[in-house]
Amino acid sequence: MEFLKRLFGIKPATQPTPPQPANVTAPEPVASLSPRVMVIIYDPVMDAESGKRLSQYMNWGRHEDYTNQFINDMLECSGGLIRYQIVRREMVEEFPLKADGFRYNTVSYVDVLRRASAPHEPDTLDYQEFLRRHKIVEKVAANEIDEVWVFGFPYAGFYESTMGGKGAFFCNSEPLANTAHCPRRFVVMGFSLERGIGEMLEAMGHRAEFTMEKVYARTSTQNNLWRKFIRYDKSHAGQAECGNIHFAPNSDKDYDWGNTRLVNSYCNSWYNYPSAARTPRQVNCTEWGNGDIREHHKWWFKHLPKAGGRTNGIANNWWQYIADPNRVSV
Repeated sequence: MEFLKRLFGIKPATQPTPPQPANVTAPEPVASLSPRVMVIIYDPVMDAESGKRLSQYMNWGRHEDYTNQFINDMLECSGGLIRYQIVRREMVEEFPLKADGFRYNTVSYVDVLRRASAPHEPDTLDYQEFLRRHKIVEKVAANEIDEVWVFGFPYAGFYESTMGGKGAFFCNSEPLANTAHCPRRFVVMGFSLERGIGEMLEAMGHRAEFTMEKVYARTSTQNNLWRKFIRYDKSHAGQAECGNIHFAPNSDKDYDWGNTRLVNSYCNSWYNYPSAARTPRQVNCTEWGNGDIREHHKWWFKHLPKAGGRTNGIANNWWQYIADPNRVSV
């Protein structure tokens, strides 16, 4: 028959290419990390006589409490793999400098909070002055610190996260200019004294999203497990996985973490990654805190793979990339 088909010019039916099996390598220990953090707190003095700072004036939270709770959440969600340690703290009792040279004072800032005047534009911080002032690049290059957490406040101008150093990539903002001479990549996280732990976890969640996008940037669609991880029902009907930091598996819109609609999800299968066994189950917001921002984000983080070995050349422990951008191939 094949001879006759060739004789009369009949092309054989094209057979579909079968899916390629995952290339799982030999066992590899799970990498546990203890990133060293420099914490910088911008908390301007509002009353020189009493020394009362902005956070006290506005009755906001204490940076020490935020830091401790955030570290504990990261330790819990990573299964004990990420143990952040604070190695340096610096308090700045003035308003940060903006990119165009503007700096709020107590009167102009309170006017903005009271809506008596509009916020200054551009809002963005002068990151070059910030890096110089705190000698951040020098400290990273000297292997004294691994990343920076800076606490600000509304209109302080900090990004939720930004990356610097040689090979820095987009991390919720463009890479920091004039830092490519630093031999190690580092992240500056921007938190707010006016918000809470849930918002800190959200900033870290976006950092995780951009990091994992970079990790899987050269991976085919078929083998892109990160893109599979972030599926939700609205984007992939009946094939929801864990969703992303804004969309839970059953969300209809951004921040819709309190949706009671039941959907099929393979989210629990990620607890056993890289096992091929996958069973869907019905889930809704009762799984992740009924709309609570902190509880949803912790639920999401806990599903990130944290196993030994590699699949298709990528570590089965995604936390090592999120906590250390120097492990990401660029």
